[in-house]
Amino acid sequence: MPGLPKLRYIPALIVASTMTFGGMWPLVDPRGSMLEFGLPPRIANAPAAAPVFKSGNARTTVIGLLTFFFYVQNQLGVVDTIMAITGAYCGLVDSYIVWKEGNLRQAVFRLMSSGLLSACGFWGLTAGR
Repeated sequence: MPGLPKLRYIPALIVASTMTFGGMWPLVDPRGSMLEFGLPPRIANAPAAAPVFKSGNARTTVIGLLTFFFYVQNQLGVVDTIMAITGAYCGLVDSYIVWKEGNLRQAVFRLMSSGLLSACGFWGLTAGR
């Protein structure tokens, strides 16, 4: 895989990057990452919420790292599967949580972006099917 990545790899690299590095953000700024996620200040400011958010996002980082790992190994079908399942399930759950917490705009953004990336995975875009 020398040289620049093919255009069809871009969604997978976006998923891997945002999950890896976005999942690390709560370790250094839990409040800021919760606000960016779409949670209201009453949750982001609660000291008890930080360890839970950090722990959950550690798992997000692992999924991002696995996506990079399989990408580098040229197991592009696995990358598509990770994108499809993670995007569909986590996208729905995250959108629902943010919507129930009163942030409709962020909920819609999360649903649309994760749905698009999930669709790329279901279509086998990265593997070129």
